[in-house]
Amino acid sequence: MARLLLSRVAMLLVAAAAAAAEAVGSAAPSGSRELGGGLSRDDFPGGFVFGAGTSAYQWEGAAAEDGRPPSVWDTFAHAAGHHTGDGDVAANGYHKYKEDVKLMKETGLDAFRFSISWPRLIPNGRGEVNPKGLEYYNNLINELLNHGIEPHATLFQYDLPQALEDEYNGWLSPQIIDDFTAYSDVCFREFGDRVTNWTTLNEPNAAALLGYDVGFAPPVRCSEPFGNCPNGNSVTEPYIEKQHGVIGMNIFVYDFIPLTNSTEDTTATERAKAFCTGWFLDPLYHGDYPDIMKKNAGSKLPKFSNNQSEILVNSVDFLGVNYYSIMYVKDDPQAASSNERDFLADISAKTIYMNNSTVQYHVPPYGLQGVLEYFKQYYGNPPIYIHENGYPRNQDVVFDDGPRVDFLSEHLTSLANSARNGSNTKGYFVWSLMDLYELLGGSTYGLYYVDFADKELKRYPRRSAIWYADFLKGRRAAMPGRSSDSSLPVSSV
Repeated sequence: MARLLLSRVAMLLVAAAAAAAEAVGSAAPSGSRELGGGLSRDDFPGGFVFGAGTSAYQWEGAAAEDGRPPSVWDTFAHAAGHHTGDGDVAANGYHKYKEDVKLMKETGLDAFRFSISWPRLIPNGRGEVNPKGLEYYNNLINELLNHGIEPHATLFQYDLPQALEDEYNGWLSPQIIDDFTAYSDVCFREFGDRVTNWTTLNEPNAAALLGYDVGFAPPVRCSEPFGNCPNGNSVTEPYIEKQHGVIGMNIFVYDFIPLTNSTEDTTATERAKAFCTGWFLDPLYHGDYPDIMKKNAGSKLPKFSNNQSEILVNSVDFLGVNYYSIMYVKDDPQAASSNERDFLADISAKTIYMNNSTVQYHVPPYGLQGVLEYFKQYYGNPPIYIHENGYPRNQDVVFDDGPRVDFLSEHLTSLANSARNGSNTKGYFVWSLMDLYELLGGSTYGLYYVDFADKELKRYPRRSAIWYADFLKGRRAAMPGRSSDSSLPVSSV
């Protein structure tokens, strides 16, 4: 079991702005190449872990069963004006975990990434452990191990107990330190004999922006003109941080690329990296925030004591990365002119997503390689797990998700190139194993289609599930758009 050290729950990220603009061409990073003869897992280092993932609120359902009270996401999903549904039933993993583990086995997964629901395990956020919640996670972990699948557990993935939010504003209060530590200790004590891969926090950087700056996600805190929320302060709250024990930590990242070759856009890109990646990683690997952050954010940014800096450096055993896309960056000097700036204005840059394809959503695969090369060069090549990487499609695409097959094959090829070039990446998890309740609505990412209109929520393999199974089973014929005729079972009812 990796040692626990004090570290940070920094909250940030990334301007999810989108704007239509002229297409920008870009070459793949040097050293990349197509893998001849098709892609297979043999192109990766020995011991490399392949899996798929879900999260508790998106997969489990059973939101009000067996003693589970609301999380902040339950409250958000049921609030007036929220139109993307809720996770009351979700994919019903709470009741269907056994057949889902069978699907994982049939697919050939080495590992399964899931999160533990804090309110299901400790309903009041502190104190008494819920025996039904304890039984469920013990059963899930044992089922995985009995099928030869390695459990990778995340302690927090957006679903803070509502009781703690009501009592002291959750992550904004120092009181969260003791409660999160006690919750973590319960998990380590109860499950640590079988779970050896732990992530404490899932993309708290994105949670800061969405929940505390623009107010698009729980706990819906922001202030005008940056958002319209009943409570909050968009200028200061995204920067508030607390210290917590970690084993591994997860961040959401883009591969930031200058919109043009101008000095201004190039410098703006470095600012975007500093604010959206360096804010998280510089303290963990260098002991302090990036200089440009300290300059632009000023007194809003907390200061580390010398002792804290020493504790922070190399305090994580691995880094979890959620990566989906490239983002272009354009200098925006006007954003810095305001006397009262939020996190995004402090960056003084606009981030722009571009789709160069006129046919469908397309992500150039070299972005993943660019991110991993950046981590290698600037942070000493830490051990990395790609925790999330996937492709959105309309949920009503029952089988033929060919663009997802292309995306997975191209990004795994990019990952293999990175490994060949020395990246210390240890594993890759597709997001997601199956269709889930998507937190902010929109498309789904599942390898398996879930028939949400069927009361049994039956699962069916998509083309991408078949392709991934071929890849995991060493079939080198797995090429984009050329999935084999091998079959995977439909889940039982």
